[in-house]
Amino acid sequence: MVEEKKLAEKETESEEKETEKKEKKKKVVRRRKSTKEKEDPIIGAIRLAVESGKVAFGSRSSMAASSKGVKLLVIAKNAPAEIRTNVLEISKASKTQILEFEGSTMELGSVCGKPFPVSVLSIFDEGNSNILELAKKKQ
Repeated sequence: MVEEKKLAEKETESEEKETEKKEKKKKVVRRRKSTKEKEDPIIGAIRLAVESGKVAFGSRSSMAASSKGVKLLVIAKNAPAEIRTNVLEISKASKTQILEFEGSTMELGSVCGKPFPVSVLSIFDEGNSNILELAKKKQ
């Protein structure tokens, strides 16, 4: 009888541990925002535009898309001079807005959720973001 009680106690202990493990798994881990994201609303707007809108990455796609109705071109601060001049020519020809991103190409890629540097971001449709309004205010 003593052995049966010990077995029953072990079973209840193991059941309690399993329920504790299940409760721990239910926690949702949320990504912390960096201080730059908290301060600058443009970063959040870019991320939202990439997630919910229609965008293209890179200078080649922005050159090809100049005739397809680009609403906004976002260029990184340390983009090469050649790319910068091409983007300026495209914006003058098609009369699109340019927004200069204050970070580097790696930071712009990170904001867009890409593991590579992004020098130019072409925004065709902003989706749920208010990036066009923020671009107008910044200029």
